[in-house]
Parts: sequence; structure tokens; C-alpha cells
Amino acid sequence: MGDFRKALTDAGLLVFDGAMGTLLQGRGLAPGQSPELFGLSHPEAIVATHREYIEAGSRVITANTFGGSRYKLPAGTDVVALNREMAHLARQAAGSTAFVAGSVGPTGQFVAPLGKVTLRELVAAFVEQIRGLAAGGCDLIVGETHFDVAEAKALVLACREVCDLPVAVCMTYEGAASLTGSAPEVFVDVMENLGVDLIGVNCGAGPDDMRHVGEVYSRRLSTPFFVKPNAGMPRLENGQTVFPMGPEEFAEKTARFADLGAKALSGCCGTTPAHIAALAKALSGRSWTRPEAPDRPVLAVASRALTVALGGKSPCAVIGERINPTGKAELAAELVAGEYAKALAFAEEQAAAGASILDVNVGAPMVDETKTLPGLALELTKRQRLPLCLDSNNAEALTNALWASPATPLVNSISGEPGRMELLGPLCRDHGAPFILLPLKGRKLPVTAAERLAIIEELLAQAESLRIPRRLILVDALALTVSSKAEAGLACLETIRHCREAWGLPTVLGLSNISFGLPARELVNAAFFAMCLGAGLAAAIANPNVARLMETGAACEVLLDRDPQAGRFIERYAGWKSSSSGGGSAPAAAAKSEEGGSPLRQAVIKGRRAELDGLIDAALAEGRSPASILSEELIPGIMEVGERYERKEFFLPQLLVAAETMRAGFTRLEPLLAETSGAEKARIVMATVEGDIHDIGKNIVCLMLKNHGFEVIDLGKDVPAARIVDEAQQRKADIIGLSALMTTTMVRMEDTVRLVKERGLTAKVMVGGAVVTAAFAKSIGADAHAADAVDAVRQAKALIGG
Repeated sequence: MGDFRKALTDAGLLVFDGAMGTLLQGRGLAPGQSPELFGLSHPEAIVATHREYIEAGSRVITANTFGGSRYKLPAGTDVVALNREMAHLARQAAGSTAFVAGSVGPTGQFVAPLGKVTLRELVAAFVEQIRGLAAGGCDLIVGETHFDVAEAKALVLACREVCDLPVAVCMTYEGAASLTGSAPEVFVDVMENLGVDLIGVNCGAGPDDMRHVGEVYSRRLSTPFFVKPNAGMPRLENGQTVFPMGPEEFAEKTARFADLGAKALSGCCGTTPAHIAALAKALSGRSWTRPEAPDRPVLAVASRALTVALGGKSPCAVIGERINPTGKAELAAELVAGEYAKALAFAEEQAAAGASILDVNVGAPMVDETKTLPGLALELTKRQRLPLCLDSNNAEALTNALWASPATPLVNSISGEPGRMELLGPLCRDHGAPFILLPLKGRKLPVTAAERLAIIEELLAQAESLRIPRRLILVDALALTVSSKAEAGLACLETIRHCREAWGLPTVLGLSNISFGLPARELVNAAFFAMCLGAGLAAAIANPNVARLMETGAACEVLLDRDPQAGRFIERYAGWKSSSSGGGSAPAAAAKSEEGGSPLRQAVIKGRRAELDGLIDAALAEGRSPASILSEELIPGIMEVGERYERKEFFLPQLLVAAETMRAGFTRLEPLLAETSGAEKARIVMATVEGDIHDIGKNIVCLMLKNHGFEVIDLGKDVPAARIVDEAQQRKADIIGLSALMTTTMVRMEDTVRLVKERGLTAKVMVGGAVVTAAFAKSIGADAHAADAVDAVRQAKALIGG
């Protein structure tokens, strides 16, 4: 067919194919059966389906490999061979008339610390699948329906390990964010950092509800983007799952994404060759124009939950410097012991003070950085939204920490030390990790701007030879001590200006170095900070707890026209009083502490697992009863977490770490509660219905229900209705909870409802899942519908009269 990368740059629009499941069902696929295994025994059905889409106008068809990973296929399946065969069938159908995309769907696993698999393990699983797809003749790899940037990152890393095929990745959103809390801005910044060729969105919404995501992509991306909406949202009619949007309406609404600059368009659930034919017709004669992308950051550092833009019109980022054992004996001692409580406290403190990024340095005598840096990075990722700056001279420690990072953190740093660029540059490139370029080479410090710029230019040429894009480079302006080098401040300012004006590169510096050896260091640092901001500084490594520094920065952002209508300044300093007035200089916003409630409650809310046992012991020693600790502290804490989750203030990572902390507290109190209460717990049987192998949502619901005192019997996934009802009958369950993620399996929920009624059980049935709606629940006779894990607790309590 040709070169897909070349096709991405021409003026043509790319129409992909639509859904495969419905067509395969018409050709013999049983409900709940693996489409991939069905394809092995019915190759003619796969080829016929592909050809229908090509005849409808698809320029790209997608191999029948969405569930083709080791985590989705039965044990013992030859993953490489299966994917190779499915790709070969698509290639056979496409001939020279269409491109073939190898489809890679989610594995159903959470990457640590949210789950048990590591990023390396997930990459290894994807490598098997992609090796087969590449061998089968695919022109590109496309990740579809992903809900976590960490898994998407693993997919890209696996592609780079196996082949040089173009990579497309599509995220699925639940409203304003993905399941694990990534807004569209976060996802696209991470994917651009990783060098993905086509960035998309699919499933979860029809074209109307997907419009917002398309607008974000249009404003932010220079990479071509892809939209793949459903034919509306599913509903049940006459016992069948149907999608309401017909071909003409779907085509009219989806074609509008071309006005936003979408390069590739197609359909997801509910779309057929008729939908794709109508879309191809609606797009006929139109050409692609790359969007202007006015919101694209010069450089972006990202966590799972937050992206921080550096350079251009973006505000200066303060990189909190406090997680560093130098001069902090208590922190150093904890790191030696493999403990992180002090470091986590420093992280919370700096986040509250206004830091944008957290520098993480664990370098101290007797600390094994190769284990401690990734270990602390994982713990911070569980609890903090802020991106991290991984700070070490140890290349192995940085490597391990990058493999422990779900998104694209900042690396501090790469210098002109022999071999360092060759070692760390490709690692940062492949992980999409921006890095600080430090203009040091040899033993002589570059005092003048000319000396620094010469080293920077040399290192930039070296980076270019390693195919490292400029969007990953943040230059350190190298603040030296002005008390010994009088020209040090001026050299920094000249370096900052030149990097911005000549090379378009953002800059950073360690602010406090400039004032070493001087009195009134805060005054010098604040003045120097203001001067650097005027020259174009993008970030500063500093202590955000220094009020004078943060005040200076905020005021400068207003004066430099980087704070529209002074909005951020007004919000933070509306009640400000100068220190000379006796009112102190803390901003009004600082008084709005999030630390409401008792330490016990806050331990649950913030997920401070290490503190909880000691706090419970202290409360018991004071004479508080186990029941009061549970009902007045732990349960209100987890309820507040649930409320924040529903308001989209918290996302899945915060929900899980809080739930795990709550569960640990309940486990600690449970024996004591049993001594004073003979009350029996309400019992609920949970299962993912027959034919559905997704259990992430169910597992989260189980965890939350246990936290609220329910006895949960988890039957797992792909469970027949008869087994679910048998178990509920034997265990005398109060509630049966059913989960389904697939439109083809949600109809199996009705089997359980019907069987419960036939046997005359008193158990109530609660249903939920990504595709399950309240209307569907009502239509099958379920007693309740849960929108998410928090709502599941609320509905379960209502069903038992709690």
C-alpha cells in the first residue's frame, strides 16, 4: 500500500474501518466468544468483514487483534502466531488497496502502583503481540480504547523495541478525564513526548460528546489526530443491544471533526460498513489542513494526572527542592532504612505551597539509589498529582526510576560528562522524558555566557545525532555564586535570553546558588528571580515555602502578561498583607488548608498508610472505642474521598490509595469490633458476567464495598448466571452485583435477574459497567444501577436499608 508515515503528511483524509464484533456475530461469533480465537477457526469470516469495510471506503483496516495479548487470551495460546495470522488475513484482504493497522487493546491490568504488574512486564506482553503483528504485514500499530497513560506508554515502548512501524494511540475518556485521571491535555502531551505518529480518541461517547476532546486535540497538537466515536450510546431494545445513531447522522456529525483538523476518522462501537460508507462520502473531496495548535507547549512535563507546560507564554514553574537529604539528617536516615514518610511529607508541604513539579533526590551515604529512587517515585505517584523531576548522578537509578514512572517526568540531568549523553539521551528519548541539559564539560566551570553557550551548542548537536527532539530539552542556565563570581548573574541572564531567542529552548536554574555566602539571601534570590523571569526563565528549582520568592514570581507573571486578567494572582493574594503591616506575608490562599478534620481522617483521605496504625493505637490509648474510630473517623474519611471522586477532584489513583488505607484501618480494628458487636455484615456476591473478561471496575467496587463493612464474595470474571445465583443462594447473599464492560455481554445480566426471580431469591440485583445505563438496568428488572464504585456503595446501602 505504501508508506503510512508519508500518508500522514499528505493532504488526504484517512478513513479507518468501523466495529467488527457485530459483523462477526452475523457470521457465527457467539456472544462472549473471543473474536481472535473465532478468527483462527473462521478465517473466511475475517477476510469478508475486512473487504466489506474496504468496499465502504476504508483506507485503513484494523486487524482482528484487539484482545490479542497474553492477558486476554487463554493460557497456552501462541500470542505471536495468533497476531501474525490475524494480521496476515487483514493483509490478504487489503492487498494494495488499503493500509493494515495492528490493533492492540487494553490488557485489563493496572501498572504499579495502581496494580501489580510493572511497566516492564506490560511492555513484555505487548512485545509478543506486536512482534506477531509486524511479522504479519501490518503498516502501523494502533492502540485502541486505552484508559491509562501508563499502559499507553508501555505500548509505545514495546513498539520501539520490536519494529519501526508508525504508532497510533487512542485514549477513552469518561467525561473530562480517563479512568485513571488523565485529561486530554495530559494524554496528548505524554504521547507527543513519546513521539507517537497519530494521537486519537475512541469509544466511550458518540460524536456529540466527543467534540470537547476533539477541540482540545485541535488546539494542542502538532501531531496528526484521529477521532473514532461510537454510533451514540447503547440501549436495550427487544433483548438486543443497539446503538441509536444511523449512518447518515453519524457521518454528518463525525465529518465535522475534519473542520477541527482531524487527519483520521472512523467509527467505534455500533458502526457498520454503512456508517463508514456514509462517512467516506461526507468527507469526499475534502483535504486535510494541519491545525495551528495555539496551545501546544514548548516543553511539557507530565504525571498521570497533570501536565506542566514550560516556556513560551506558560507561567514559570517552581520545582520544589526539599526532597533532598543534603543537610536533612532525619530524611537521610529514613532513606537509608527504606522509609519514605518524611519525603512524602515534604511533597505534600511543597504541593500546598505552590510547587509545580517535585524534585526527587535520594543521594546520601549508604542509600542504594538504584532501589530508593524508583521506590520513592512509586510512592509519590500514588499520592501526588504533581509531576516529578528525577534527580541523580547515578544513571542506573535514573533508568529504574523512569521504568517506575507512568508518564513523562523530568530528568535532572544530562551534562557533557563523557558518555552521559550517549547513555541517558536515548533512554529519555524512548521514555519521552524531558531532561535538563547541564552546560558542564570537564573540570572547569563555564563562568561566562559565551562559554556556557558553546557547551550547550555542542550538546545540542550531540542530542540531534541521537534523534532526540528539541521538545525534550530544558537548558540549565547554571547559577553560580555571585559572591565569588561577580558576573555570574549577568551570565545567567544572557544565557536565558539566547536560549529563548536563538534556539527556542526553555531554561531552568537552581535559584539559591546565586546568593551563597551573602547575608539576606532571600532578598538576593527574589531579586534575581525577577530578573530571570524578565529574561524568559521557564522554571526554577527552589523552596516554594519561601513566601517572598513565591510573591515575587506571582507578581512578575502578571507584569509579563502570563497571568490572564491577573486571575491566579488575585485568587492567591486577594487578602495579602505586607510583613511591615504586622499581618505577615502569607497569601490568603495559604490559609485555605486542605487539612480539615482529625489526623485519622486525613490519613484516610491522603492515603497515609504508614501513619494509620500509630494513629489508631493513640486513639485507643486515649480511651476511644473501636466503633467510634471507625464510624467517626475512618468512614467519614472514605466518604469524603468518594465525594471528591464524584466531583472529579480525586481520580482513580487517589481513590485506590485511600481505599487501601481505609481497608488497613478496618483490618486493624476488626478483631476489636468483633469483641463488642455481634452484628452480622451484609453480604454481596460480585461477578463479571459470562463472556466478559474485564474485571477492573468490579475489583474497585469490591474494594470500596469492603471498606464500608460489606462481606464481599468475588466470583471473578466470565461467570455464568447459574453459578452466580447458586453462590448467592448458598451464601444467603443480600445483594448480587454484576459488571459488564462490553456491549455484547451486558445482555447476560438479564439471565441472572431472570434466574433470581425464578428461584424466588430475596437478593437484590445491582448492575454497572462502562456500557451499562440506568435505563438498561430498569429494562432488565435490576434493582439498582451503579454509575461507579462510589455510587455502588451508596446503592448497596440503599438496597439493604442502610
